Amino acid sequence: MEIITIKNVLYYPNEYCNNMIENRVAIYMAIKRLDKRDIVRMTGIDRHTLNNICKCKTKGIEFETLNKLCFALDCTLNDLFRYVPDENPPV
Repeated sequence: MEIITIKNVLYYPNEYCNNMIENRVAIYMAIKRLDKRDIVRMTGIDRHTLNNICKCKTKGIEFETLNKLCFALDCTLNDLFRYVPDENPPV
């Protein structure tokens, strides 16, 4: 598998994100060879919103934003986010 590096696209390991949801938005941006400016132009998503999504600094994402990301990256929600069960779920 070819590793793709694109300026301004960083992948933040899961320890920076919600432990139960793996965020792969930045990975798909790199696979599609798109940077944040491209996504902002294609979708109209606010630059700060996209930065927060890529850096896992958001507690939630609107459905409209998710739809725009999926359209721009030609993928599904399952491609962008993956559920990782907690080893010690709350009782």
